[in-house]
Amino acid sequence: MEPLSPSDATELRLVEQVLEARSVGRRLEIRGGGTKRFYGGAPRGDLLDLRPLAGVRSYEPTELVVTVRAGEPLARLEALLADRGQHLAFEPPRFAPGGTVGGMVAAGLSGPGRIAAGALRDHVLGVRLLNGRGECLSFGGQMIKNVAGYDVSRLMAGSLGILGVLLEVSLKALPRPPASVTIRLDCATQADALRRLAAWASQPLSIGATAWHDGHLQVRLDGAAAAVRAARAALGGDELHERAAAAWWTSVRDQLHPFFDLDPSAQLRGVRLWRLSVPRGVPPLELSGESFVEWGGALRWLRSREPIACVRQAAARVGGHATLMRGDGREAGPFSPLSPALLQLHHRLKQAFDPERLFNPGRLHEGL
Repeated sequence: MEPLSPSDATELRLVEQVLEARSVGRRLEIRGGGTKRFYGGAPRGDLLDLRPLAGVRSYEPTELVVTVRAGEPLARLEALLADRGQHLAFEPPRFAPGGTVGGMVAAGLSGPGRIAAGALRDHVLGVRLLNGRGECLSFGGQMIKNVAGYDVSRLMAGSLGILGVLLEVSLKALPRPPASVTIRLDCATQADALRRLAAWASQPLSIGATAWHDGHLQVRLDGAAAAVRAARAALGGDELHERAAAAWWTSVRDQLHPFFDLDPSAQLRGVRLWRLSVPRGVPPLELSGESFVEWGGALRWLRSREPIACVRQAAARVGGHATLMRGDGREAGPFSPLSPALLQLHHRLKQAFDPERLFNPGRLHEGL
């Protein structure tokens, strides 16, 4: 693919910073709002600040496509979409004010809406990026595939910046559902909640999000008004007031709920916050601690003092993986170890995009 010229002075400055770092062998920490620096390996390198790279390139509400620069504040993009009755249906976690669109894509995290709308990577249509050679490249839009047949646009989702500097992202937007109702059901145990969720998965219910914690199961019903009314009648439970429901799902999406607050005293006691991704239908894992379950049972948060190896082995036994989100033990790696074949693939991709290992060293896996 032929490199492109920088589109303006801001991109040109980024190119110059990358070329300078390459010439002297310095590493670079790619950073937008810095709201996800806790996620992944510890940041290292000189700062490459993407916040000046802000703005909306184009927005076609009738086409449900928006193209924005990587430093654009996520809150500002969401406000723009909301004005036209649209949203990012995967509900990206914000964690704190100031997050950017580039950081959202690089982290690759999805919120409560993933159960119905799919993951963030499913909504990435195209990207422009700056590679480790100082070249500006463009991918996507029409599912263009490069680098051994991979869809490069989606490769950027969750890559934590190790492959390149995102300059611009094209995203799919979706209309907000015409009706939305949240119900709360008593559900004493995680096993009971998982049984209900498994039974509902085979029924034509307009379930847009689910969350179980502390004996209660919250279910959000999204869609056409008639479908939401039918699902509401079928599931029963107590309906939350619209404002209370919005506050609840925000607390889940942005990890403002007390469950996610791992204060220093808890960390001193050896408590860790885990994010376990497992296949739907898997029964509760035999791990001690406090649980919070999303995505119809496919996402299991865990506050626990269990040894790191025990948690990862429990997830692997059921075909899942465990990510250490917060707490001691980062030296073991925040993410589950890769198989030799996957690790080789990661190294090949790193070599293709960033052969000098300039960008975000160790954020995804050590050595990348």
